[in-house]
Amino acid sequence: MAEILARTVEVTRKYGDVTALDQVSLDIRAGEVVGLLGPNGAGKSTLVNLFAGLRKPTSGRVELLGGSPTDPARRRGIGVTPQETGLPPTLRVGECADFVAAHFPDPVGRGELLDRFGLGDLAKRQIGGLSGGQKRRLAVALAFIGRPRLVFLDEPTTGLDVEARRTLWDGIRRFHAEGGTVVLTSHYLEEIEALAERVVVIGGGRVLTDDTMDAVRGLVGIRRVTLTASGLPELTGVLGVEQEGTRTHLLTADSDALVRELVLSGAPFADLEIRPTSLEEAFLTITGRESQAA
Repeated sequence: MAEILARTVEVTRKYGDVTALDQVSLDIRAGEVVGLLGPNGAGKSTLVNLFAGLRKPTSGRVELLGGSPTDPARRRGIGVTPQETGLPPTLRVGECADFVAAHFPDPVGRGELLDRFGLGDLAKRQIGGLSGGQKRRLAVALAFIGRPRLVFLDEPTTGLDVEARRTLWDGIRRFHAEGGTVVLTSHYLEEIEALAERVVVIGGGRVLTDDTMDAVRGLVGIRRVTLTASGLPELTGVLGVEQEGTRTHLLTADSDALVRELVLSGAPFADLEIRPTSLEEAFLTITGRESQAA
């Protein structure tokens, strides 16, 4: 088993009468990309803040790189981009990178870091003159400057356009390919699908699901049957129908029976594709079960 870089053991965190996390136990192992999913207020940001030493648990234990998250020596081994960041508006982008780099013994070079995250041409720009998306890219880039073993990214691409988001994805993938470990939260389920190997779904302050991407998608037992057809007969076992251009998506719990019925009906179709449910469908099902249980 890979080394455990961060861990919570039966951690509870309360804010007054509100329980943000309720006896959560979770291990983050070296080399993983872990996606944290959950509705607003589920406890994702609280969990990231506990790992990063920005908050303390009400009860339970948090470990980071073999010690306490409040130990500055441990925290130098991580990078963090919180949801809300404040960057000094009068500094230039390059100056800000140099300032952060000075806190680490072997930082990534300014040029290499900025180029990796699509910021190379902004080195001489004042931060106050950047767009919101450019500031967000800089905040994410700074999390990687100290050559961390583990990076926590809380909603890293909020407010970014598609091109900027994919540039950041490439930077995160490169870090992971070099052996880095990433924990990220995101409202963009496409982002979690694109980057994460493991998915942790949090709801009501508790871990609802913790498994591989494929396993989480398979939890709900639904398959998506996609085909091209000019018209379809009434088919049994269809849980939902979506139309996307000439392609029809059928959701079913028994794709084999559905395809047999389709073939026997004699209806013409082409380009048949069967795959597990999407992460979005799985997420909505898992969190919906939690809401019903509550």
